[in-house]
Amino acid sequence: MERAAAQPILRIRGLRKSFGAAEVLKGIDLDVLPGERVAIIGGSGSGKSTCLRCINLLEFPTAGRIELDGKPLGRSAKPDGSGAVQYGERELCRVRERVGMVFQQFNLFPHMNVLQNTMEALVTVKRMDRAAARRIATEQLGKVGLSDKLEMYPARLSGGQQQRVAIARALAMEPEILLFDEPTSSLDPALVGEVLRTIRALGDEGRTMILVTHEFGFAYHFATRVLFLADGVIHEEGSPEQIFKSPQKPATRAFIAQSAEFSF
Repeated sequence: MERAAAQPILRIRGLRKSFGAAEVLKGIDLDVLPGERVAIIGGSGSGKSTCLRCINLLEFPTAGRIELDGKPLGRSAKPDGSGAVQYGERELCRVRERVGMVFQQFNLFPHMNVLQNTMEALVTVKRMDRAAARRIATEQLGKVGLSDKLEMYPARLSGGQQQRVAIARALAMEPEILLFDEPTSSLDPALVGEVLRTIRALGDEGRTMILVTHEFGFAYHFATRVLFLADGVIHEEGSPEQIFKSPQKPATRAFIAQSAEFSF
């Protein structure tokens, strides 16, 4: 007997986002299956980061719908389903527990040590007792190779170590989806590898991940699917082999060629 096809864990339809008169996202449709590793590439201003922030509801979509496990987020302002979608505070908390986010900047609390930074959301958001939060935080910090840094403060860590703390903090919430917004863009070149190895190890665990990145070589080996965003829409998508080696559309070919001009 054949198994039923997997249902998307994330479904996006007609996603639009405007900031004043500037429309950044112009209609994004996307399904992500459990265990997929989706890489998003594109030029500055193409809408990559805004797309991630809308998925996590750090930005509220101007139009369109987002579903997690088949359930739409938010509710329409009008009984007939029209009008802007509204989001309650409790729902926002639940979404951000289920959809973890790792940012370009590490966003660690400078007055808290590594362990405290990783525990904080467990205690304040999940209302977990400190002993249980400490156990989970210690486990996740061990997973990213920082068991020996628990009592250190962010200022004493390298950029790569700080980003791995941020990853452990996201993992501690046990998210169903992990979002990475150019997680190596703020790092010195020598530190990029340690963060990418951590992300690759998480992918090997079968986690569902969406990664905005300029690291094409990593995306080629890491992703199961690549999206090229241009002018607020998904201009082309396909396997890493297709997008990086045989793109079909002229704009994709031009972007790949320009971005790889000085690579070795």
